[in-house]
Amino acid sequence: MKTALVQIGNSRGIRIPKAFLEQCQFTETVELELRRDHLVIRPAAESRSGWDDAFCRMSKRGDDALIDEVQIATTHWDATEWEW
Repeated sequence: MKTALVQIGNSRGIRIPKAFLEQCQFTETVELELRRDHLVIRPAAESRSGWDDAFCRMSKRGDDALIDEVQIATTHWDATEWEW
């Protein structure tokens, strides 16, 4: 499909047909990438997407220990004021 570039301020844009938007599952934000002479547009990844699975795999491997082993002494405030 061919489409025209439209003027948007000092930039140019394209109109993406509704069917394409639905098929690609584009919402409000997309990611753009240049690959040689191609412009790739894809749905933006959710922040921290896949972290739950990664943490589960780390736990199974025993790779989820704290790196900073220095213990900080608790204070009176920690014991009396702080709430989780």
